Amino acid sequence: MPDSPRTEDQETPEDEVVDEAEETEATSDDAEESDADLTEAPEEQDAEEDSDLVAIPEISELDDNSPLREMVEYVARALTSNPDAVSVSEEDDGNRTVFHLSVDEKDKGKVIGRDGRVAQSIRSLLRVAATKQGTRITLEID
Repeated sequence: MPDSPRTEDQETPEDEVVDEAEETEATSDDAEESDADLTEAPEEQDAEEDSDLVAIPEISELDDNSPLREMVEYVARALTSNPDAVSVSEEDDGNRTVFHLSVDEKDKGKVIGRDGRVAQSIRSLLRVAATKQGTRITLEID
């Protein structure tokens, strides 16, 4: 097969190798510059983060059931279309605490769910959180 004449627009394999080498040099120079930027950035970020820190109270600093009550209320408000009507009251019943969740009549179906699946999920979350605190809690939906 005779070689066809080469035009300037066509590249040969040797040209491709040279182009790749130039690109590799350019990207390694960019990487060195970005590495220098990364070494300076964390020091600046640490100083900024320290000034923005907010003290979060430990669970033991709050009353025993307050975080759990807030959790139930938060989940119920997220599920309902009228979150202002959501209220959670607690009643100490000897060895356990009973949370009474009341919602708007129109939202009861959303909180209970099909076959009680949503309510059971809320109870499961509550049970896990209460177990971590060493308490027993039940949830009743009014």
